[in-house]
Amino acid sequence: MEVQQTHIEGCFIIEPKVFEDKRGYFLESYNQEKFELLTGAKPYFVQDNESFSVKGVLRGLHFQRGEHAQAKLVRVLEGEVLDVAVDIRPNSKTFGKVVSTLLSSQNKKQMFIPRGCAHGFVTLSDTAKFFYKCDNFYNAESEGGIIYNDPTFNIDWILNGEDLIISDKDRVLPVFKEAVPH
Repeated sequence: MEVQQTHIEGCFIIEPKVFEDKRGYFLESYNQEKFELLTGAKPYFVQDNESFSVKGVLRGLHFQRGEHAQAKLVRVLEGEVLDVAVDIRPNSKTFGKVVSTLLSSQNKKQMFIPRGCAHGFVTLSDTAKFFYKCDNFYNAESEGGIIYNDPTFNIDWILNGEDLIISDKDRVLPVFKEAVPH
């Protein structure tokens, strides 16, 4: 496995070693011992989630507050997405920084998003199955979010605005300055 530190503290792009031949492929998608050795992070994952989305679906930017904050290890099982993380930890030296990367069933890359980051993705392929491991249980009362088109970040979601499919709930999320104490 190869690990690349992003410009958000504690956020990594992970590229597993893939063994391919005429039969198909094999990869080790997660190994706690190797993960800790290569990243220094020590999550204890307690919940797995999977979503299915059609092209243009944008989910995010979501986060959990306080003791319910979640670190996530995300990957795409089918299709392709643009995956985005935003550091919302006020005391972090990378506070307000954004990382985006293409995750696909073809490149098999993963992103580890530490606690204290907002997360979102947009589906670029016709459909996508998105899988993520969380190190804390979901808590509805601790849920927060930032509007996907916040001008503070100017995130390039690749698709045109009229091609985006956004839930009613995500359309009314607050801007960064209202959602996160500075």
